Amino acid sequence: QLVVVSGVSGSGKSSLINDILARELQARLMRAQTNPGRHDDIEGIKLLDKAVVIDQSPIGRTPRSNPATYTGVFTPIRELFAQLPEAKLRGYLPGRFSFNVKGGRCENCAGDGVIKIEMHFLPDVYVACEVCHGKRYNREALEIHYKGKTISDVLEMTTEQALEFFTNIPAIARKLQTLVDVGLSYITLGQPATTLSGGEAQRIKLASELSRRPTGRTLYILDEPTTGLHMADVAKLLDVLHALVDAGNSMIVIEHNLDVIKSADHIIDMGPEGGEAGGQVVASGTPEQVAKAKDSYTGKFLRKMI
Repeated sequence: QLVVVSGVSGSGKSSLINDILARELQARLMRAQTNPGRHDDIEGIKLLDKAVVIDQSPIGRTPRSNPATYTGVFTPIRELFAQLPEAKLRGYLPGRFSFNVKGGRCENCAGDGVIKIEMHFLPDVYVACEVCHGKRYNREALEIHYKGKTISDVLEMTTEQALEFFTNIPAIARKLQTLVDVGLSYITLGQPATTLSGGEAQRIKLASELSRRPTGRTLYILDEPTTGLHMADVAKLLDVLHALVDAGNSMIVIEHNLDVIKSADHIIDMGPEGGEAGGQVVASGTPEQVAKAKDSYTGKFLRKMI
C-alpha cells in the first residue's frame, strides 16, 4: 500500500514517522544503534525484511561522488570499455577506467577533475585541474573510444543522452532508465554530489532502489519527495512510487502535495493544528473517507479535488 501521512506544519508527521517508526524499524530489522521516540509498541514488523529511509541527505560529500557511482551504473560502463579491442590489446582492466584508483586517472587531481583551494574562513573553492582540464583521466585512458566517445565524455552526458547512447546494452540502460523515470533526465552522470539539491539526492536514492530486485517485503519511508518538483515530474514520481508498491512493497510518504495525497491507498492525517496543538490523528482512511472528516484541513482541500 501507498500510505501518505499528511497534516499542517508542526502537526507531528516527522515525529511519528522519522523519530519513532523509522528508528524502531532500523533498530529491529538492521540492528542499528538508534534512539526511537517514546511509544508502546509497533505491530507487524515481522512481516518486513527491511526498511529503507530515503531522505534528502547528500549521496556523498566530495566531488568524487556522483549519480553514476551511487546507482552502480558506472561499473558495467567501465567493464564495457575494458572489453573494447584497443583496451584488450593494451591489457587494460575495468580499474583503468576508474577515477578512484591509480592507473587511468589523472594523478594531479587524483581523479577529481578539480583542485580544492582552502579559503580558511570562507567555503572551499574548486577549480578545474590544469593537467586533465576537468576530464579526470590521463591520456592513455582517454585514447580508448566506444562509438567515438571516451569514458570522460560518457560522464559528461545527461542521463537521457546516456540512455540513448547505451540503449542496446540492457545492464546499463536499465539503471539509466530508472534515473529518467524519477525525473532526473537532465543531470549528468558525473555531476558532483556537492552540486545536487536535497530533492535530487533523494530521487537518485529512489532510482537506486528501483533498479534493485524487489523482495516484496520492503517498507520505504520518504519525507516530502515532491519538494521543488514541477507538476509533470510529480506525475513521474507517482508512477515510480506505485511501481514499487505494485511489486508488493509498502510505502509511507510524508507529504503536503495534494496530487500525491489523493492518489494514496490510505491517509493518516495529523493535527489538528501545529506545535502543542498537534500530535493527534485527526483522520485516517481512504482519500474519500478523509475528505468527509470535519476537523481535517487536508480533508477540506481533498473535498474540492475528489
